[in-house]
Amino acid sequence: MNDQKADITIYGAYWCPDCRRSKQFLGEHQIPYNWVDIEQDKVGEAYVLKKNDGKRIIPTIEFADGSILVEPSNAEIAAKLGLKTSASRHHYDLIVVGGGPAGLTAALYTAREGIDTLVIERAALGGQAAATERLDNVPGFSEGVLGSEFASQLRKQAERFGVEMLQAQDVVRIHSHDNYHCVDTADGSEYSARAVLFATGSRYKHLGAPGEDDFIGAGIHFCATCDGPFYKGMPVAVIGGGNSAAEESLFLVKFVEKVTLLVRGDKLIASQVIQEKTLNHPQIDVRFNTEVLNFSGEGGKLKAVEIKDRKTDASETIHPAGVFVFIGLTPNTSLLEGTGVERNQWGFVQTGHDLVHDGRKIPAFGGREPMFLETSVPGIFAAGDVRQGSTKQVASAAGEGATAALLIREYLKEV
Repeated sequence: MNDQKADITIYGAYWCPDCRRSKQFLGEHQIPYNWVDIEQDKVGEAYVLKKNDGKRIIPTIEFADGSILVEPSNAEIAAKLGLKTSASRHHYDLIVVGGGPAGLTAALYTAREGIDTLVIERAALGGQAAATERLDNVPGFSEGVLGSEFASQLRKQAERFGVEMLQAQDVVRIHSHDNYHCVDTADGSEYSARAVLFATGSRYKHLGAPGEDDFIGAGIHFCATCDGPFYKGMPVAVIGGGNSAAEESLFLVKFVEKVTLLVRGDKLIASQVIQEKTLNHPQIDVRFNTEVLNFSGEGGKLKAVEIKDRKTDASETIHPAGVFVFIGLTPNTSLLEGTGVERNQWGFVQTGHDLVHDGRKIPAFGGREPMFLETSVPGIFAAGDVRQGSTKQVASAAGEGATAALLIREYLKEV
């Protein structure tokens, strides 16, 4: 993102977590910026000291109009960029928590039905799809589509039907009373609705190996699209054995010198086509039965990865310039603590027949069964990657969003 035409300059350091957060926020919204590492750039360091009355405070972010934000929250950056972070009123027919393909598709369907709909998204609209370099398996795009373009078109389509959207706004609590479901946001606002759709998606799992947390954003990454270009011409390692690890390895070889794919098991579990491409690619070295023991570095940057052969117990140290971790997904469901919405042992939301397959009756439903995408709380629905049984694909997430919208339409007729 070191584009000299960019209107935003971030002054920071590689070890600074708030700097990484600001860069991630701009990256999610596809907003170009200049990056100045004041550890390496003495002119940049002097500029930060000058602008902060002699204090070395980072991130210091300068905008095209000359204005500066110091250690800003995502909401403050969003406000500066003109992103909408508060709604026009406080009650809606439906509130959608999460602005990925499931949430936005549901919203455009409900809005077309005349259902007043508010979407609240903590990051960028479009979800993980927006951060994917290219989508090749979405129906209707014969040559594939850039993830950012797909997300942009989905957002515009929802806006055309009158969906109201909040960006860069964290939901901190969901609670219910009588026929109302309430959603509290980090800025102190409370919004209510007759129905809520929970479509918060999932996030990449961390390995949990010693040293991992120390180098996240400084050599360890979870988004090849976001960070792959920074390793142009360098060797990198990818950890994982599924579709994501294989697909991201194939993406990374467009930039990097070589990918070492570290697979814990004795085979890839990606789709057959992706397996063949990965195993036959001259720039990808696949190492099976390999476990990561430790990450280490110096000066706040990753320098080495200790690995072990699980068959022989022999260990060795490799030195990739960067590491990308793709070992599965964790649902974004911490918000549901205390709501009564039931989840399975992995944290995914249970809906419909999964809640009552053993003949159980849920008293709150008054004798009826939950609808297909309805949770254990009447009027709260779930769709997309956050839901138990979802396929974690863009096309099916959109399909679940449309289905949820039609179910919500029927539910709203009764309340």
